[in-house]
Amino acid sequence: MSPAADTETRRSPRPRADALRNRERIVTAAREMFVEFGPEVPLDDIARRAGVGNATLYRHFPDRETLIHEVVLFVLARTTQRAHEAAAEEADPFEALRRFTHAAAEERIGALCPLLTGTFDKHFPDLTNERVRLEAAVDGLFQRAHEAGRLRSDVAVGDLLVALSQLTRPLPGTACLNIDRFTHRHLQLFLDGLEAPARSELPGTAATLEGLRGGTP
Repeated sequence: MSPAADTETRRSPRPRADALRNRERIVTAAREMFVEFGPEVPLDDIARRAGVGNATLYRHFPDRETLIHEVVLFVLARTTQRAHEAAAEEADPFEALRRFTHAAAEERIGALCPLLTGTFDKHFPDLTNERVRLEAAVDGLFQRAHEAGRLRSDVAVGDLLVALSQLTRPLPGTACLNIDRFTHRHLQLFLDGLEAPARSELPGTAATLEGLRGGTP
């Protein structure tokens, strides 16, 4: 390492372990409270849920938009990781898809929908890259299940993403901890409907990723 690089390293120390833990606690608490109460929940309430002081929260996240950005990135990255784990550890492609679906619910993937409205800028490069990684991972799960004949042929990745967004958000005024048992129950019913052979003919066409983005299905 050159003297200049060594000097730069000393000037930019890594964050302390306790600071990283506080940041993770804040993001986790924000994710839960955004699900329960919506994106306008007071930041002071998030700090209390995280067990940190207000000053600590604002030191990491100076405004609501910065915190929302981090929560969205956190949920996307965690959900992508769960997709890769399911693909690597489940021999049956449909069981991998089933495992991922329940794992995505636990990551509160449905919290993203209300966060991505209004003035929130969804086009930051890190968010775009993580979204692409997640879509590729889930598409891989679908392709494996289709190729194995375990997934009905008239569904696509978008069908799963729409169902996840709808079934993982609690009813207004219902705490997310109380809704979890219904979420996994209803996701299981949905997954039973995805498994081949199909038991009925679906109306309309499969929801593709391109269709969900507003392009050609």
